[in-house]
Amino acid sequence: MAKDKKVEQITDMEVDFAQWFTDVCKKAELIDYSSIKGMFIYRPYGYAIWENIQHIMDAEFKKCGVENVYMPMLIPESLLQKEKDHVEGFAPECAWVTMGGTEKLEERYCIRPTSETLFCEHYKNVIQSHRDLPKLYNQWCSVLRWEKTSRPFLRHREFLWQEGHTMHATAEEAEEFTQRMLNVYADFCEQVLAMPVIRGRKTDKEKFNGAEATYTIECMMHDRKALQAGTSHYFGDGFAKAFDIAFTSKDNQRVNPFQTSWGVSTRLIGGIIMTHGDNNGLVLPPKIAPVQVIVVPVAQHKPGVVEGATAAMDRLRAAGVRAKIDLSDNSLGWKCAEYEMKGVPLRLEIGPRDLENGSCVLVRRDSGEKTVVRLDELETKAAELLQAVHDGLFEKAKKNLDDHIYEAHSLEEAKALQEQNGGFIKTMWCGDEACELKMKDVAGMSSRCMPFAQEHLDDVCPVCGRKAVKSILWGVAY
Repeated sequence: MAKDKKVEQITDMEVDFAQWFTDVCKKAELIDYSSIKGMFIYRPYGYAIWENIQHIMDAEFKKCGVENVYMPMLIPESLLQKEKDHVEGFAPECAWVTMGGTEKLEERYCIRPTSETLFCEHYKNVIQSHRDLPKLYNQWCSVLRWEKTSRPFLRHREFLWQEGHTMHATAEEAEEFTQRMLNVYADFCEQVLAMPVIRGRKTDKEKFNGAEATYTIECMMHDRKALQAGTSHYFGDGFAKAFDIAFTSKDNQRVNPFQTSWGVSTRLIGGIIMTHGDNNGLVLPPKIAPVQVIVVPVAQHKPGVVEGATAAMDRLRAAGVRAKIDLSDNSLGWKCAEYEMKGVPLRLEIGPRDLENGSCVLVRRDSGEKTVVRLDELETKAAELLQAVHDGLFEKAKKNLDDHIYEAHSLEEAKALQEQNGGFIKTMWCGDEACELKMKDVAGMSSRCMPFAQEHLDDVCPVCGRKAVKSILWGVAY
């Protein structure tokens, strides 16, 4: 990580992490505030990150047989009411349309907070036979939840996401697909975003409204708070029964299909910032960086420098690298600080002496390490260094995660560890919601997940002393 300078007007994360985060979002030109509280403007650089996430992730969905659709943004109140648990969970966050032009509507329309009910209404019309299954649909859209508090990327009233909704002939198929999509998310976070995750299942208290089981990937941020980066839900046949979705099975029986739902949002961008950023600004994983290599001419007023720098950019672009050149009249120092703040993974510096030597200098954003590269090896070395940046980011984030998971054997110990260190506290648990609530009340931590990789840490629950049935992670979350 570069330590020799800091971009003006970015608060040090050690001084005020929340203000550091907001400064980075603003100064790196990711986002701006609108005139409506909780509704943000995605600026081109921030939206480009989302486009890259969307492009890569959508390709992974399609490998699983998923097709994209688009549903209406309005949900009739009568439709929303069909699944009781679901509507009760979202009721406090719903925004309603009551007027159409100058006339009052006969029925209120909810601006979608999520689209299970819309998909179910459609599935009732298109699923009749076992031959119609599975239905593997996804949509990229915005949703609206009337949050009381908001923060850029982490908590918007309107935010961008994808929501997958699938129907299957058997419970086993649906359960398998639920976990398959969670693994798609986990692999994406680790292999694309360089964000290590813990995979697990949510408690009944924390599961999605109307779901039988919710699976999650949990990440740890710089400040050792948790971020729920993605979730995948198994609904069983509850929604199908509520919406009267049925099909004729192979043995000619009329039965209900089984449903899944899964989603990630622009919250991932907040996770990238808080996992990899530093006091100089953004540090972007190369695979989703809008600009992977910024070409900065040195002494560009001298003959041949602009031409040589442009040729280097053209070669990188031809090799599939997202490269850009800065030919503005800003100083070299300003340019270096600007693209460091914007998190560009590699900076290519090239001047008269480099051209004479047939070389250039590549500078890594994550470490500040400089490498002299022969121009005839530019494409190969750039690709190697981009991969090295990804690997370096992942290793650093993995160390932050591994170093801040603490084992506790009593409620008092769990509270003390959280207060002293932050991070995840792992304990055993009896499975009783009362103990989960007590952990929240006494230690200020919510349950993050019951990890798939279970451990035997003790025989008893640290809260009540009764027999333990699961190991569980606790933490303070965004």
